[in-house]
Amino acid sequence: MRTFPASAIMSLVEGAPPRYELGESVGPDCHLADLLDGSAGASVDDMRLAYGTADGDPRLRAAIAEANGVGPDDVVVTVGGSHALFLLAFILCDAGDEAVITSPAFPLARNALEVAGATVRTLPLHFDGGYRLVADELARHLSARTKLVSLASPQNPSGVAIDPATLGAVLAAMREICPDAYLLVDETYREAAYGDDPVAPSAVALSPNVLTVSSLSKCHGAPGLRLGWAITQDRLLREQLVRAKFSTVVSCSPLCEALALRVFDRREVIGAVRRAHLAEGRAWTAAWRQDNSELVEWVRPDVGALCCVRLRSSVFDDAAVIRVYEALVREGVRVADGRWFGEEARVFRLGFGLLPIADLRHALAALTAVLRHVASAAA
Repeated sequence: MRTFPASAIMSLVEGAPPRYELGESVGPDCHLADLLDGSAGASVDDMRLAYGTADGDPRLRAAIAEANGVGPDDVVVTVGGSHALFLLAFILCDAGDEAVITSPAFPLARNALEVAGATVRTLPLHFDGGYRLVADELARHLSARTKLVSLASPQNPSGVAIDPATLGAVLAAMREICPDAYLLVDETYREAAYGDDPVAPSAVALSPNVLTVSSLSKCHGAPGLRLGWAITQDRLLREQLVRAKFSTVVSCSPLCEALALRVFDRREVIGAVRRAHLAEGRAWTAAWRQDNSELVEWVRPDVGALCCVRLRSSVFDDAAVIRVYEALVREGVRVADGRWFGEEARVFRLGFGLLPIADLRHALAALTAVLRHVASAAA
């Protein structure tokens, strides 16, 4: 039996949510009414609930392509970004092939590689180094057997982006060591910039060997649509992606694709509202970290609704770290344990994008109260 690794991150979608959800990495949710205005409602009412197409609705692919600077025929629509990660790992990595990934990382990205049978070589990124990727260090993990290098920019859980020069240096090393390998860049948070900050261009333009995946879950407030995509300029790989999608799910829901297209129709408005909200959420989180600097430190995120916070070892020993998590559960506050992502327990992912700002402030105050209580008991 082929088994999937257990992952505690499943707790985010199990059971009743806590009073204050700081463990999630999404921005505010869209509501169906945001997409179904008067003119839209009739067209959805009249929709035939037939099969969709294996590669995705052509209008939706065109919208995704325009947002990423590619052609519609470079896009394959998937059931969320995780589906795209799984299909690419399954297609590109045979048993015994090598894949390179960094840590900490979104656990499903690593799980897909392991289930596909790849030998996963991991480059640790460090809190004290700001989770910055160094191309020369990654190159030392490459070999002639490397088939896929899987990165995320911005990274989950840190929100740290990888600059184009570093990605270019990674591609140069790959051309020398493993020229047939692909560089996969998960760009799920790319458009989740802060306020008026510019949105970085997609990495897909860097090379024909670059693949990107993304979804509507994080930047667009529509994780419930379960709509994602993979982009590749490799014709053969795209053909295999379409076949693999058909062999696993046949097609995405036409209803979800129609609603996804409406998200793209309102993309600028939705994005502007969320970028303003994320900027305010990050500002409150930065102020909270400053007010509690004797207890915690953080890596300031470049993009996204998330960041990494670390409990200071001078205040919290290992036993105290566990007591912090236990006390947060009792207070109805959830953060994302760093161990979910391959980090130490002292680090946790804090999501500042989901809650309304008033609730975020209450959640941070509750988090402060727990930290100060555990710290005083440990003193």
